[in-house]
Amino acid sequence: MLKLTLKPRERVVVNGCVIRNGDRRQALTVENRADIVRESDLLKPDAQSTPVSKVYFLLQTALIRPETRDQVLTMIQQGLAELACCFGAEMRARIMGAANHVSASDYYKAMSELRTVLRYEAELMQLSPIPRPDNNREMVRA
Repeated sequence: MLKLTLKPRERVVVNGCVIRNGDRRQALTVENRADIVRESDLLKPDAQSTPVSKVYFLLQTALIRPETRDQVLTMIQQGLAELACCFGAEMRARIMGAANHVSASDYYKAMSELRTVLRYEAELMQLSPIPRPDNNREMVRA
């Protein structure tokens, strides 16, 4: 059983169906298994395309469009394998956790694991580039 509390005008996708809440905060109880994701957990169409966001988007697609799962599953698995090679132990553990959830067809939990990696990737991309040495400077000789 899952209890969802929706903010005013908040959207949620349930088994591929987009549902928008009214003007007041509401609580819903889902009493059986369903594919559910809040709009705030979905990548926006104008989101920056990065290696992690590409895999996250594939997971999102598998979750909200079940008819595409067979088509995107191999791409998700390959993308997760490639990401696992690019990060340190903490993020690699998240990526492997996501892969385990994909194996169990739990795409929402896989997305949850990757959200941390997505934030970490965004932080890395905000770093200033390493300054290049000035090629015009004279070399100091000892």
